[in-house]
Amino acid sequence: MHKCRYGRVKPATNVKFWKTKRESNVARDKRNLRKLRKHGWKVLVIWECQIKNIKKLSNKLAEFLCN
Repeated sequence: MHKCRYGRVKPATNVKFWKTKRESNVARDKRNLRKLRKHGWKVLVIWECQIKNIKKLSNKLAEFLCN
């Protein structure tokens, strides 16, 4: 999960299911990122909420690609 307000929205129904699903997604993402980095990949995660500000996104991409 990430820290923006959209990532912290609590579901109104089936709360236990969504809590478990979110936690397993976070664990899966951490495992996958770790594996990619271990194999020499450089990883950039972009969340949907981050694509709304094109200038910030462009800066983030440029910084990632230039380093």
